Amino acid sequence: MQTRVLVTGAGGFIGHHLVKYLKQKGYWVRGVDIKEPEFEPSPADEFEVLDLRRWDNCLLATRGVDHVYHLAADMGGIGYITAYHAVIASNSAMINVHMLEAARRNGAEKFFFSSSACIYPQYRQQDPDLTPLREEDAYPADPEEGYGWEKLFMEKLCQYYYEDYGFKTYVARFHNIFGPLGTWEGGKEKAPAALCRKIAITKLTGNPEVEIWGDGEQTRSFCYVDDLVEGVYRLMQSDYHQPLNIGQDRMVTINELADIIANIAGIEIVKKHVPGPQGVRGRNSDNTRLREVLGWEPQISLEEGLARTYAWIEEQVRQKLAREMDISSASV
Repeated sequence: MQTRVLVTGAGGFIGHHLVKYLKQKGYWVRGVDIKEPEFEPSPADEFEVLDLRRWDNCLLATRGVDHVYHLAADMGGIGYITAYHAVIASNSAMINVHMLEAARRNGAEKFFFSSSACIYPQYRQQDPDLTPLREEDAYPADPEEGYGWEKLFMEKLCQYYYEDYGFKTYVARFHNIFGPLGTWEGGKEKAPAALCRKIAITKLTGNPEVEIWGDGEQTRSFCYVDDLVEGVYRLMQSDYHQPLNIGQDRMVTINELADIIANIAGIEIVKKHVPGPQGVRGRNSDNTRLREVLGWEPQISLEEGLARTYAWIEEQVRQKLAREMDISSASV
């Protein structure tokens, strides 16, 4: 019998890619989100637009499925998650608690929760040249305000459901996922998409200045979305029920990230450092346990992933600039 799976957040960036991956694997997939995918239709067998803050909608979403991949959340880039703590924490907490209990009540066999590297203590991330973060480094707790706290609480709730009910829960801590078909403007985009957009605008308009928040020496590791969904799927096939890092373990500065993208675009840029939210000073994934548990780690290089992402975002920028030119011409 064909396994039936639910992907929440299926209208978002990672959820949409996960639906595509699971369909290619031969699963029957229901996608649920508060919105449909923005850039292409969902390949899900069913796609339902539901507000998962509501208990009745969570029961509806989880009906008749074997596995639940729960990615729905109120989130965005560093500018967004540092500005709206109450909204992000309350919306995501309601979604998470309702989804976990609804999945259990409706008889799902497995439940995956997408956590985040934002759960790691801020006191461990004050140096750009930090020691990579191991799973056990999460405590004593000091996660990012709002978004990080709700993720950490949900990790514990998944642990309790596994221990108290025997409900098979799986948790992965995502480390800065990027790729095409994701938000690239509007304030919720993350650093790789934002820089791809800014550099595409530079290339297409001839203005060499690219704004970077802070001094650009803050560090991160970035994981391409195809690797992420592969890792999530492998985790769900395992017997491992503790939080697990999924990300690349190559750390770069934001300035270096901009240089890589500019090289892909074939242009030279002038970095203009401006005030703006930067998050922690440094963050990198320790993949030791990932390799031990799954016998696998991300395979796609930062350059290859950025090349695919930049090509897609440059085309989005090109189309937007063309529309703006048409509107400008029409109004003359």
